[in-house]
Amino acid sequence: MNRFYAMISRMKYIDRWGLMNNTKTENISEHSLETAILAHALVTIANIRLHEDLDADKAAVIALFHDASEIITGDMPTPIKYYNPDIKNAYKTVEKVAEERLISMLPDDLKEIYRPLISNDDAVLERYVKAADKLSALIKCIEEVRMGNNEFLKAKEATEAAIEKMELPALKIFMEECIPAYYLTLDELG
Repeated sequence: MNRFYAMISRMKYIDRWGLMNNTKTENISEHSLETAILAHALVTIANIRLHEDLDADKAAVIALFHDASEIITGDMPTPIKYYNPDIKNAYKTVEKVAEERLISMLPDDLKEIYRPLISNDDAVLERYVKAADKLSALIKCIEEVRMGNNEFLKAKEATEAAIEKMELPALKIFMEECIPAYYLTLDELG
């Protein structure tokens, strides 16, 4: 029996931002879709504007699975996950075990197709997926602050600082050209 896809569908039950008071909860399924869209956008910008030759579709699929291990581990809040190097390294080990457990649920003939997507082995695309992940967090912070939830102000500042440190040209372009639209109302967008 192939249990992989049924397990993946459980991403919708894992909420993010567990330590924060949210005006709207966000689960890892929603977050992964947004991250996939953003990863595709970043790689497309890099390809068109910066003359890179990267696979935007693969970046999007890697992003879809980037938090899949959290089905097993749960979503570890960032302040805890990165509290110190020992915790960070231990969590990375737990993540790898969870990824292998998910891969083990696939039939043998599909495992090597999904392994590089779940345990991303592409260092170049990983930078874009990490940037998209940060953008998704920033967008969540913007949405929460726009709804009057000041609990996300510090998270927004920290996320903006982390994005600035990434030094990814396509990310800078997205920040300048696209992020301002996230501050608009529906009527303003239309």
